[in-house]
Amino acid sequence: MPMNPLFNRGAVALLALLGPLLSGCSTPAAPPPQPLTLHIAHINDHHSQLEPIAGAELRLDGVPTQVELGGFARLTALFRQQQAAQPTLLKLHAGDAVTGSLYYTFFKGEADARMMNTVCFDAFALGNHEFDDGDGVLRGFLDHLHAGTCQTPVLAANVVPAPGTPLAPNGPAVLQPYTIQTIDGVPVGIIGIDIVGKTVNSSRPLATTQFLDETRTAQQTIDTLKARGVRHIVLLTHQGYDADRAMAAALTDVDVVIGGDSHTLLGDFSAQGLPSAGPYPTVVNNRDGDPVCIGHAWEYSKAFGRMEVQFDTRGAVTRCGGQASLVIGDQFKRKNAAGVFVPVDDATATALRSRLAEVPQVRVTVPDAAAVQVLSGYAGQVDAQKQRLIGTATEALCLVRVPGETTNRSGALAGCEMANTLARGSDAAQVVAEAFLAASPRAEMALQNAGGVRTGIGAGPLSMNTAFTVLPFTNVLVELSLTGAQIVAALEDAVANHLDQRQSDGSHPYAAGLRWSLDLRQPAGQRFSQVEVKDRATGRWSAIDPARTYVLVTNDFIAAGKDGYATLGAATAAGQAVNTYRLYTQTFADHLQRLQRVGRVPASEVSHQRVTTGAGAVLP
Repeated sequence: MPMNPLFNRGAVALLALLGPLLSGCSTPAAPPPQPLTLHIAHINDHHSQLEPIAGAELRLDGVPTQVELGGFARLTALFRQQQAAQPTLLKLHAGDAVTGSLYYTFFKGEADARMMNTVCFDAFALGNHEFDDGDGVLRGFLDHLHAGTCQTPVLAANVVPAPGTPLAPNGPAVLQPYTIQTIDGVPVGIIGIDIVGKTVNSSRPLATTQFLDETRTAQQTIDTLKARGVRHIVLLTHQGYDADRAMAAALTDVDVVIGGDSHTLLGDFSAQGLPSAGPYPTVVNNRDGDPVCIGHAWEYSKAFGRMEVQFDTRGAVTRCGGQASLVIGDQFKRKNAAGVFVPVDDATATALRSRLAEVPQVRVTVPDAAAVQVLSGYAGQVDAQKQRLIGTATEALCLVRVPGETTNRSGALAGCEMANTLARGSDAAQVVAEAFLAASPRAEMALQNAGGVRTGIGAGPLSMNTAFTVLPFTNVLVELSLTGAQIVAALEDAVANHLDQRQSDGSHPYAAGLRWSLDLRQPAGQRFSQVEVKDRATGRWSAIDPARTYVLVTNDFIAAGKDGYATLGAATAAGQAVNTYRLYTQTFADHLQRLQRVGRVPASEVSHQRVTTGAGAVLP
């Protein structure tokens, strides 16, 4: 394992040791310090991606090669192998275990919890997506996590649920600020920190659940552990690589940060054809000038992180090293003379496996049999739901966020080669908005944010899997009573969010029963003109009346003011919203089933009737 020499704490550590004696503090003296080597294995952001990714392309031996990448059962095998070699191994998960696949859609964390218990983590830190369906659903996931013998500590020092709520019931605590593990007789503190802004603004925690400042809480908890005689501190965070580096530099007495949230791959993977964000481990200095070792392990069960940290007798980090490794299967495909990926012959496969055994960036791994069996019980149910056909797309429904954007998000779909250059924008978002309107008899128009629609739709059969892939979250439909002026203001909010506030362009609006002209050259508040509403009874279009009250149906995410939709958030807060509790994915699936054959919305019905780009081009 490669090792990097670092500096010692020196006098600072000595003062920390003698401080209580010099001050007359009554805190019990720490046990005599000992040298320690800490072995850590970790993952993050697996996002319910429990199955391997077939046909992933890497460069192996300099040759483009398709492999089976990841899969949680392979991670289980690696954790068990590592623990057999290092019995004192710390097994850590840095959050965002859930949301992102049908395993979460159908099982709400049960499948993830059971797979996590095949590893039996020593600590799990909450991430923002753990709160996507609120504190109650999160509690259900954690109950499944604690249903077996593992009883993995769930860490979140800066999350404070209100007493009597799902995460703070009467009885044993559900969340802990930290846990202390004893390694070779030495106490090691592990502190959980969750990202505040993203969790509060983009997920759905209870309003009564408090989220405290990440850095301030981390330092306070470190100080608490120090007072208990704990000198070796690991932060288990879910806030992103850049935030981890900044936090480490602002804290005293932190030794290791194992993080998540930014889906960061660390290490040199240039030979495999993958970019990375920095070295593994990344080393920064804390506020005392002491080294801090930082590790992240990419995403979606694709990578496995291993870190080794050496401490001297003063509890100072002297060396840290390790490797994040891509986890792959033992079968390979390469292009034949016709340019088609086909399985390699047995001799080539055997030779390649032998060479990869010497490449630390790649771990060829046989899935753990027990974990495979656990997953198979859920996979059969998911497969049955996935395969159910619900309609046919007569043509490709292209995915675009902002008409005229330089990126063609669905360029690989036949029929979408020029989609980003056209005024109509996202066919997929348009059809989703039409589905919302069809599901709401009261509404006169429907609104959908572009980023909430995750994929384009190719021509051909449509299954339940199509619906849940396009709309993978668990939003519901909300009906808002709004004046025409508020509706136009909401449209302006959406575009200002990405043009002026430099936030995500996923806020860009698409609508059914509502159409407009958009001029991206204009200043905020003046970009929308010729806004018209369609009468559902007569089919006639007329100019929106600023003073009239309309009913608009949308998803509860933007109705709450998320993605920059401040006007909608204010209306909801003022009591102008009615929650229908209709799952938005189900309404989309129902719409496809009802139509049976779905195509692009006619040109006269699309929301973007005319678009002028920021450069002054009028899109066709």
